[in-house]
Amino acid sequence: MTVSVLVPSSIVREAEDKREATRKLGYVARAATIFRADRLVVFPDREGERRFGGGFVSTVLRYAATPPYLKTEAWGKRDELEYAGILPPLRAMSQTGSESDGSGSSRQGIVTEVGPEGRVRVNCGLQHPISLNVPPKMVVEEGERVTVRISSRRPVRAKLVDEPLPGFAVERTDLSAALGREDAGVRIASSRYGERLTTGRLETLAGRVERDGMTVAFGSPERGLPDILGIEVSTAADDGGSGRVEPTADDLGFDLWLNTVPNQGSEVVRTEEAMFATLACLSLRA
Repeated sequence: MTVSVLVPSSIVREAEDKREATRKLGYVARAATIFRADRLVVFPDREGERRFGGGFVSTVLRYAATPPYLKTEAWGKRDELEYAGILPPLRAMSQTGSESDGSGSSRQGIVTEVGPEGRVRVNCGLQHPISLNVPPKMVVEEGERVTVRISSRRPVRAKLVDEPLPGFAVERTDLSAALGREDAGVRIASSRYGERLTTGRLETLAGRVERDGMTVAFGSPERGLPDILGIEVSTAADDGGSGRVEPTADDLGFDLWLNTVPNQGSEVVRTEEAMFATLACLSLRA
């Protein structure tokens, strides 16, 4: 069961400068972390991009997802990261729920050297890089990020484990490819023109999400998913004239379109705000 969150490359299109764009992406990364997303996918919307494109968006998000003790080694100095200092800390926990600093914790590490006899040196934020055995059937390369399980800090006892890294991975891929993954689960489009989410609908949906996982896609400021995908919004008598999206699953790859803020009090719900509202609802369990 995996959780994928999809955002367009135009997500920071309304930002006045690089600082504001970075701040917005910090909230996006926080939402993905809080609700345990496994993947944060940036899909192209080149028609909607302005000053900052998909390369900027994915770089800042990847930097945000990197633990503080690895940021300097992994990234150095880059123009896209000029205002990275304003990004909020994520403090991502492993999927087992272990804390990042205690014994029995999982930490990200970077392989700094591949040695003989199946041993590597790994920088995982301790005082010095540590030498570890590579588990059978696991292949690692210099510069690769790995998961290290620490059982004791004094003295240091740790091992490489073939487990997902704590936090989320950032990818850049087409929307259709992300929706077509075998582990996509329930494929949901978040839109003000979707079906209004009710407690009854959520009760049924929660079971599917818990069993199969989910992929949730969001639009960008002044350019929601219908605009990005070129979908016409039909007006129906029972939706108050606000419009509704009624495509078939075969048309676009989504299983359903949901409006998770059905009684919004602002004319515009920002993407990062929609992420918190949507993922909070969909993370509820019966």
